[in-house]
Amino acid sequence: MQGPLFCPLCYDYMIIMVLLYLYSLKFTTVELILVHVPLQFSRHEPGVTHVLVTGGAGYIGSHASLRLLKDNYRVTIVDNLSRGNKGAVKVLQELFPEPGRLQFIYADLGDQKSVNKIFSENAFDAVMHFAAVAYVGESTMEPLRYYHNITSNTLLILEAMASHGVKTLIYSSTCATYGEPEKMPIIETTPQLPINPYGKAKKMAEDIILDFSKRTDMAVMILRYFNVIGSDPEGRLGEAPRPELREHGRISGACFDAALGVISGLKVKGIDYPTADGTCIRDYIDVTDLVDAHVKALNKAEPSRVGIYNVGTGRGRSVKEFVDACKQATGVDIKIEYLSRRPGDYAEVFSDPTKINSELNWTAQHTPI
Repeated sequence: MQGPLFCPLCYDYMIIMVLLYLYSLKFTTVELILVHVPLQFSRHEPGVTHVLVTGGAGYIGSHASLRLLKDNYRVTIVDNLSRGNKGAVKVLQELFPEPGRLQFIYADLGDQKSVNKIFSENAFDAVMHFAAVAYVGESTMEPLRYYHNITSNTLLILEAMASHGVKTLIYSSTCATYGEPEKMPIIETTPQLPINPYGKAKKMAEDIILDFSKRTDMAVMILRYFNVIGSDPEGRLGEAPRPELREHGRISGACFDAALGVISGLKVKGIDYPTADGTCIRDYIDVTDLVDAHVKALNKAEPSRVGIYNVGTGRGRSVKEFVDACKQATGVDIKIEYLSRRPGDYAEVFSDPTKINSELNWTAQHTPI
């Protein structure tokens, strides 16, 4: 006996109508239902590159998603919003409402079944893996969380990529993998001797990626970046850490929060480092430049090749210099509280960007201070 006829177009139409109805009711689980809809995201299309952006609701991941969408990539954001911001996703959805441009999937990358389901239901061409907890001080207090979130989750992503034939990975790494080198500036062959769980977990993830890449024809780009600051020049996105995480956050965000009165003052941790003014020296890289490096890495990724690049300006600036620049830029005499060193920190790090300049034709365009 012949069963009922199945019409894919009719099915898609019915699903779309249901979603529109739910949206009109502001049904909060509409994003979860999108995971099951096999529309444009479920098939490869000539001339369209579909990029999975893990952690795409976060500070760097949301800026990367914005750039990819502006460059006409198809983007799927996966984020569990533990550190990401749903407001950033809404901004992107409003900017790019056309069907087949952007989808958001709420999921935890530590859940293997969820990860496999996402890969089985979507046709990804590449993965930009940003998702990670990323505070040095916090990592010294919760090391197991960092090894699980960074190292274990990267392993699950690699396994899913291997199972589903996704062969391009752009990996978000960090200068924290170098630890505190004896010689500056840092080049890509500088020994990696991390001194905190954050850097150690990232290095372990790098090692897993490199070992796996030796047995496959995967295209891999590892970007080790320095201290990220700034926001979308048009003010559409920015850095918005949860209140309880502000003490672990970036000095840039803290400076401007203090200037705006969001927090009462700025806490500078460590004034006895062996530097000219006693505060740490860092290489501050604007987030717009950073995502440009990711897009250029994606465009240059080649099968059976691994590229490893430092992403920085090549100039070191002290925390005190940064604070003084913030005061000058805002016109606010920010209250400063000087405290003891932050656990796991190092005195001085800045990059030599020669390799990325020459091989990816990338250079920092925004000079923050």
